[in-house]
Amino acid sequence: MRRSIKTAALGLTLAAGLAGTALAEVTIKVAYENNPGEPVDLVVNKWAETLAERSNGEITLELYPSSQLGSKQDVTEQALLGSNVVTITDVGFLADFVPDLGILFGPYLSESPEALFAIYESDWFKAKEQELADKGVHVVMTNYLYGTRHLIATKPVRTPEDLQGLKIRTPNNVMQIKAIEAMGGTATPMPLGEAYTALSQGIIDGVENPLAVIYGGRFHEEAKYLNMIGYLLNTSVFIGGEAFFASLSEEERALIHETAHEAGLYSQQLAEQNDAEVIARMEEAGVEVIYPEVGPFRDAAMAVYGEFPEWSDGLYEEIQSQLSN
Repeated sequence: MRRSIKTAALGLTLAAGLAGTALAEVTIKVAYENNPGEPVDLVVNKWAETLAERSNGEITLELYPSSQLGSKQDVTEQALLGSNVVTITDVGFLADFVPDLGILFGPYLSESPEALFAIYESDWFKAKEQELADKGVHVVMTNYLYGTRHLIATKPVRTPEDLQGLKIRTPNNVMQIKAIEAMGGTATPMPLGEAYTALSQGIIDGVENPLAVIYGGRFHEEAKYLNMIGYLLNTSVFIGGEAFFASLSEEERALIHETAHEAGLYSQQLAEQNDAEVIARMEEAGVEVIYPEVGPFRDAAMAVYGEFPEWSDGLYEEIQSQLSN
């Protein structure tokens, strides 16, 4: 079953069919590292409401924000073991299962969400999605726009040289670690839920993330320089375990996928609206917003694309060709 049903006509047909179908009651836990009130939380709340309504209350999403069920890796392992759980993740993590997917999380790959999301609809990605399924990973949503990742730090960063010696919290995926190090920083992988304490204790000097996550995590309380390096346009996916989703009926899977896609569209709306407001709030809190010349960061980061010998031959050129269509 494909991960989403996109047209309104198909959606109405599906809803009409389900109205006369007795679904077994299904509960799915949705786990995420983000805090209540952040865009991720708003999106999954909307998803839960929509799914409950469309399923006549038969499919329930239970929401677990703020890493309540553990780190991203913890929850992914739970899903692979058959638990009724889904989580937001990135292709940077899914590269552990299908290495070629890591390229979609490369630094300065694209400035166009539309171009990136088109790749998620391509035959190339559908083939990778099947590889994930063969390894137990079920893709639920592919159109979540997490945002552009910037850097908040205890020091201003105007050039890659300014990153020298700064310990920057990154997620524990190889692509982001390599990207931060290529630009001059010292990558310090840790779960997002541990980053505030690490920043306050001086274990790290900065955190990279989209603006809404930086603000929602209150990192501006400990670091007063917001450096708008925009090194990664972060599209995200929600995943679960293939074993659990195989236990559902075709109608249940289709409804979950359809409403997930609608929630993803909502995430894109939020991402467009939120950044200016967040910057204003952080400036009011005493944060200095720095707009460096991005070119030197981009030039330094390009080195990472030559550091993945496990990728298919010509992968970078293939993805760039798709992005330019």
